Amino acid sequence: MPEEGITRRRITIADIAQSAGVSKGSVSNAMNNRPGVSDLTRRRILSIANELGWYPNSAARALSVARANACGLVLARPTTTLASEPFFMELLAGIEAELSARSIALTIQVVQDVRAEVAVYRRWWAEHRVDGVFLVDLRTDDPRIDELVQLGLPALVVGGQLPGGEFPAVWHNEAAVLADIVRYLFALGHRRIARVAGVPDFVHTVTRTQAFLEITKTLSLPLPLVVTTDFMAESGAQATRQLLLEPVPPTAVVYDSDVLAVAGLGVAHEMGFVVPDDVSLVAWDDSPYCRLVHPPLTAVTRDIPAYGALASARLLELVEGAAPGDVESLRGKLTPRQSTGPAPRLTSVSEANEAPDARRPGPSFAGRRQGGTART
Repeated sequence: MPEEGITRRRITIADIAQSAGVSKGSVSNAMNNRPGVSDLTRRRILSIANELGWYPNSAARALSVARANACGLVLARPTTTLASEPFFMELLAGIEAELSARSIALTIQVVQDVRAEVAVYRRWWAEHRVDGVFLVDLRTDDPRIDELVQLGLPALVVGGQLPGGEFPAVWHNEAAVLADIVRYLFALGHRRIARVAGVPDFVHTVTRTQAFLEITKTLSLPLPLVVTTDFMAESGAQATRQLLLEPVPPTAVVYDSDVLAVAGLGVAHEMGFVVPDDVSLVAWDDSPYCRLVHPPLTAVTRDIPAYGALASARLLELVEGAAPGDVESLRGKLTPRQSTGPAPRLTSVSEANEAPDARRPGPSFAGRRQGGTART
């Protein structure tokens, strides 16, 4: 058993050597499974180390094997956006669950823009702070790719594939999900469908918008309306107000995030639109926000913590020297709730003017037709 004086401080290999009656070199060989000690001696040293409560010095080990035992994530977004987005909290939970199970730390830094993000990568790599990084919010003509390649810093892309294949990616089929949403609304009778998109130069925003334009064209829908935002609730509200003030407002709106959709729902109520009687709303991704508002929002549901855990496992493979390649995660599913319903029959200015009780061409046709009022 360890002496009292030893238990009051960190146990070292010198303590183990003294208890075992061997040299520190023999202890080091035993701990690192190197030759130089017999199997019997190795087992005795390991047993004594366990009894003493010895743990390896992670800092010294990191220097000896050129490992930091940490992965990094830099987010070039306003802190207010991150604080209000459940997606990132769930993604981080999944990433951390996988890393912590392997005693790997997660280093996070929030910066103002991509230029500052690149500076962080340079500093981290120069200081041996991380073994690899998660690259999120992939952009078109992304300047981070060349920088990371030049640094030699292992990176895993979360949310999109690189055409050049410089780094592996974990992604999901967003185009197919977007098409599912539009087909669902089309089946409900909606013909004028709008999209409130995120940051215009994010690859996933471009992917979804292209899929939106393609499926609306396939279904021979009128020229679709697309409004971009910065993912902030305020811009989601402004975009919704802009759409609902159109001479012929959309009967359905698809949002790029739950925060944008919740903001849009508030504006619809404010302007007197009945949801879903006058306008149907769909959110991407699902979250408690979507389930707690009234009416609850139809949303794209996917296992985001599992998505983060998959990204962690792939990045660690890359750090270990493997070539994991791209992997597609489980596809999101549309979860219908009370924010979507059949399209209103009055959908044009001319039809609205023909209705005897229609005072304006936009909201509350269905509510007035049914003798109801806008919900609040």
